[in-house]
Amino acid sequence: MKIRLVMLGDIVGTPGVQAVMLAMPKIREEYRPDLVLANAENAANGSGLTANLYKKLCDAGVHGMTLGDHVYRKKQIVTTLESADNLIRPLNLPAGAKGKTWMRLEVPTEGGHGNGPRVYVMTVLGRVFMSALPVDEPFAAVDRVLASLPEKNPIVILEVHAEATSEKIALARYFDGRVAAVLGTHTHVPTADARVLPKGTATITDLGMSGPYDSVLGRDVSAVVKHMTTGMPEPFDVATDDVRVCGVVVEIETTTGKAVSIERVELAGEWLKGR
Repeated sequence: MKIRLVMLGDIVGTPGVQAVMLAMPKIREEYRPDLVLANAENAANGSGLTANLYKKLCDAGVHGMTLGDHVYRKKQIVTTLESADNLIRPLNLPAGAKGKTWMRLEVPTEGGHGNGPRVYVMTVLGRVFMSALPVDEPFAAVDRVLASLPEKNPIVILEVHAEATSEKIALARYFDGRVAAVLGTHTHVPTADARVLPKGTATITDLGMSGPYDSVLGRDVSAVVKHMTTGMPEPFDVATDDVRVCGVVVEIETTTGKAVSIERVELAGEWLKGR
């Protein structure tokens, strides 16, 4: 049996949230995913996630959400992090950090009868060029969590929320054959290296963002350029134009827990702005 999983890159601000909500019917029709995941850590005006936005994305059909280095930017999300079964924080934060370190999602079966395959999802923060939060070494941290999962040979999706491409690729190579996919996020720029590694792990260095591409990583161009050329503080408002929804669709063989294929997803057009 094979399952198909779509994961969307960092959802940025209201344009990104709205675009994902509008794109979900097309994603379901075109890619026929069993599960849809998304990184939602930039959903609230470009930094953080609120309970209201979490609910909107759930209602739109996103089965599970991950957060990254902006996990606690909106303090009210902590209650949701502690109670929700489909929202996780980076697993290599200090032990006292609030929230779950992995989630287990059950693939819906046809007609809703019986138990479908279970998919474990976890995310880890990189350390190279990342200094916002104190984190453990990601390789060993993921090893510990994998060893603690409550079933043998699980289907695992590992998101690597990191700045350095070298660190993302190294983590993918290290876990090749032990997880179904290692998917990079955080840099908001989609990469052209989606592939299945020799031992059966699908990977891409960065999914790209779901949000406005006429921007600097989702933020207003003029404000970012002014700050970079003058050093003066500027509010980095979320941009609004050329909105796209980006990610990947991964096909996984459930008997082996390994990937069969991976391809990029990129949806664009004025219809994603709800006009």
